[in-house]
Amino acid sequence: MTKHYTLAKEEMAFYGNDCTSLQNILAVQLGPKADPAVTGKLAALGVKHLSTMSIEELKEFPGIGEIGAARIVSAFGLVTFAKKHCTKDFNIIRSPQDAADLFSDLQNLDQEHLDVAYLNTKNQVILRKNIFKGTLNGSIVHPREIMREGVRVSAASIVVSHNHPSQDPGASKEDIEVTKRLAEAGKIMGIELLDHIIIGGPGRYVSLKEKGYI
Repeated sequence: MTKHYTLAKEEMAFYGNDCTSLQNILAVQLGPKADPAVTGKLAALGVKHLSTMSIEELKEFPGIGEIGAARIVSAFGLVTFAKKHCTKDFNIIRSPQDAADLFSDLQNLDQEHLDVAYLNTKNQVILRKNIFKGTLNGSIVHPREIMREGVRVSAASIVVSHNHPSQDPGASKEDIEVTKRLAEAGKIMGIELLDHIIIGGPGRYVSLKEKGYI
């Protein structure tokens, strides 16, 4: 088993992280006791499936304990964190597509998440924050919480996004209600709601601005 871990490290060092296999990455995460049979089974599940697995689910595989499972879960968490907080060109919102790209990481979640991007006067994202997790409805999502953060960071505008775990990005009555309440609150606070993006499956989204609700 140590040989599997050693070879995985050597291959990653030689080929680079971008060109190595998922099995090698898993072997390095699990350490010297990594079993090639187990890492092979995990790799066969694919990145999307692995990214949704809990520590308890990973521990069901032979030889994976609490620490090894936590390392794998943390690795995916780090990727998500980096996507949210690294500043790149796509963090300038010029169109609904730019906003959909920014929030694309929401597409794989099995629970609804409402995230907000706070923008400066140049439409650059200065902060992205998760506001709510659960079932979106107008009685739970409070505009004041979103606008309070906007005032704190001196945002000129915001883009709101949430996902539909069903992967159908069609707007519901509740989605439209929340959007209208946020737009009104934004006018009062001087923080414009530029768009509300609903994320569905891969490559699927709906802009409520394009639909005429903003």
